[in-house]
Amino acid sequence: MALSHNQIIKVENVLRNSLRHKFQNYNPEPSSMPFHTRLLGKDRMALFSFIHSLNTNFGTSIFEPVALALASSSFASAASHQTAGTQISSEAHRVIQNIMDELATANSSPNKPQEINAIRAVCGQGEMKTVKLTKVDIKLVAHNGTIYLFDLKTAKPNAGGFKEFKRTLLEWIAATLATNPTANVQSLIAIPYNPYEPQPYNRWTMRGMLDLDNELKVANEFWDFIGGEGAYQDLLNIFERIGIELRPEIDNYFTRYNQK
Repeated sequence: MALSHNQIIKVENVLRNSLRHKFQNYNPEPSSMPFHTRLLGKDRMALFSFIHSLNTNFGTSIFEPVALALASSSFASAASHQTAGTQISSEAHRVIQNIMDELATANSSPNKPQEINAIRAVCGQGEMKTVKLTKVDIKLVAHNGTIYLFDLKTAKPNAGGFKEFKRTLLEWIAATLATNPTANVQSLIAIPYNPYEPQPYNRWTMRGMLDLDNELKVANEFWDFIGGEGAYQDLLNIFERIGIELRPEIDNYFTRYNQK
């Protein structure tokens, strides 16, 4: 087992609290679907609506706090919704744009170590420009000082968005190095699970923009990185166990819709 008893307790509490908070605060949007309701029943339609609502914020309400619960025992620090920095040098902007142009025209392949070195070389050159960057979903600092900045994505992100994802990852690097030019910093995309299992995750749509070895962690790659080898399978077992434990509460919650 990868996860410690303390980590398991933290994750279990995250899941219980998240679901119960959702039940207490969930207000279905008014929507009349008379054919669906008569065919399937009010309770099933309420469940469908609830699951759809939960899916839209699963990352912030469940995946992010679960990641923090695991990382708090494995890393020196772990935090969500962080700012990578507030300034980027004009020369770093130029380098980032050059990298993006080369990738977009397929004149070069993504190589994150080289890209970081190119940004580091100019991170303090030129005019320092104030920027408002996308928030870092999960920021981890390892015990050796390495900084990991994660952009947590849905299981099937829009392939057309990877160009902007890449720019965000590079800007996080530039903003971090603007403050600390010697920092060992990595920025990555994290996808919490593989919707194609048991087939491998379909990575070809990202190949032209992302350095797949250094900028992407999917499913067990992400969770095992945070919690240690075997953490992903442990998490699946925890989710199943809490789902069974809370099933009476879940059933009771949706039964009320058949009484209206």
